[in-house]
Amino acid sequence: MSKDDTISAEGVVVETLPNGTVRVEMPNGYRALGYVPGKRRAGFGPLVLGDKVALEMTPYDLSQGRITGRR
Repeated sequence: MSKDDTISAEGVVVETLPNGTVRVEMPNGYRALGYVPGKRRAGFGPLVLGDKVALEMTPYDLSQGRITGRR
């Protein structure tokens, strides 16, 4: 699998969880677990309820993904 085989989606943070993870809800109602990768976590700042984020997921597991940015 190459790096280009990812699925990009946008959603809204609906729940904050321990260790920098959040629950993200997509416009179609699907909820996924999102996390900020290690090096980006230092300068990213906290995510709060209602933040719009961009999520990148692998086609093999759509239940979790990497947060790539805020919108």
